Amino acid sequence: MDQDLTRALKAEALRLGFDRVGVSPAVAPPNYPAFLAWLDEGRSAGLAYMARNAGVREHPERLLEGAKSVVMVSLVYGRREPIPSDPRRGKVARYARGADYHELFWRRLDALLDWLRAERPGVQGRAVCDTAPLLERDFARLAGLGWVGKNTMVIDRRLGSFTLLGALIVDVELEPDAPHASGHCGTCTRCLDACPTGAFPEPYRLDAGKCISYWTIEHKGSIDEAYADRLDGWVFGCDVCQDVCPWNRKAPDGRTAELDPRPGLSDPDLIAWLDRDPAEFSRSLKGTALARAKRAGLLRNAALILGTRRVAEATPALIRRLDDPDPVVRGAAEWALLRIDTPEARRAVENARLGID
Repeated sequence: MDQDLTRALKAEALRLGFDRVGVSPAVAPPNYPAFLAWLDEGRSAGLAYMARNAGVREHPERLLEGAKSVVMVSLVYGRREPIPSDPRRGKVARYARGADYHELFWRRLDALLDWLRAERPGVQGRAVCDTAPLLERDFARLAGLGWVGKNTMVIDRRLGSFTLLGALIVDVELEPDAPHASGHCGTCTRCLDACPTGAFPEPYRLDAGKCISYWTIEHKGSIDEAYADRLDGWVFGCDVCQDVCPWNRKAPDGRTAELDPRPGLSDPDLIAWLDRDPAEFSRSLKGTALARAKRAGLLRNAALILGTRRVAEATPALIRRLDDPDPVVRGAAEWALLRIDTPEARRAVENARLGID
C-alpha cells in the first residue's frame, strides 16, 4: 500500500472542500447480514430498490471490479434555524433546504478521481453518493469517520451527524485508517424517545414504514390513515432524531455555500404552495432534493399538515385543490377540509362528492 499517495489523496479531498476523509479496505461490509435481516423483517416499507439491489451491497467489487479501497468523505450541511411557529408554515429537513447535494458530491469525487489518475495512470474508480447500492455508513465507520448511533446515523465526535457521505471506490491499495471501534451514545435514548412516530423499535434499528422521512419523501400515493395526522409539521423529511442528539449541540454549521438554505425552503408557506401554478411550482423544485417528492407529494403533505393543525385560513386554497388534476392531492385536500370541519369546508367536500361546482 502507498502511504505517500494516501496522504496526498486525503489532502486533495480536503482541498476540494470535504470536511473529513478516511480510507477503508474494499471488504464485505460487517453489517451486511444485519441488513439482510432488516429486509426480511419487512422494515424497508415501500423501498423496493433496497431488496432489488441487496446482492450488490455484499461487496464493493460488485460496483467496481478489482476494488481494493473505499475512500469515504463527509461534508457538514446546513445550519441551525428556528423552528417555525406559524401554523401555516412547514418544516423541511436541513439537507434539503439548499441545492441538491448529489451533483456537488459527484463533481468533487470525479475531480478527486481525476487527481488520482494523474498520480497513478490507469487507476479505475467509481464515485458513489446514495444512488449506488453501497452500505456507506458501514464504510464510514471502517474508515474512521464515526460510529453508527442509536438513530442509525453516522456520528462524528467533532462534526456531529448533520453530515453527508460519499465514496470513491478505487482499484488501488491505499493505506486504511483505523476503524471507529466504539460507540459514544452511552445510555442516552433521546433520539429514540423523541421520534414522533416511534420509528425505532429498538436502538440501532429503524422501521422505515413508521418514519416521517419515508412517508413524506419516498412514499407515492395517499399516506396511510395511521400516519396522515402524525407528520409533526414536516413537509419533506424529518430531523427530530438529529435535533435532539447531544453530539449536535456544538457541531459546526456547514461551510458550503451551495448547500445554504434557499429562500422559502426552511419554513415554506404551505397555503401559498397549494395555490402556486403547477408548472411554475415544479420548475422551482429543479436542482433541489424536494424534486424527489414532486409536486403531488409536497402538496399532499402540505394539505395533511394544514388539516391536522386545523388551519381555517387554508380552507379556500384547500377547496381549490378539490379540483386538482392529481387524485392524491384531491384526496389530501378533502381529508384536510374534513379535519378543519367548518361549515364552508364540509359543504365544499359534499359538493365535490356530488360533482357540484
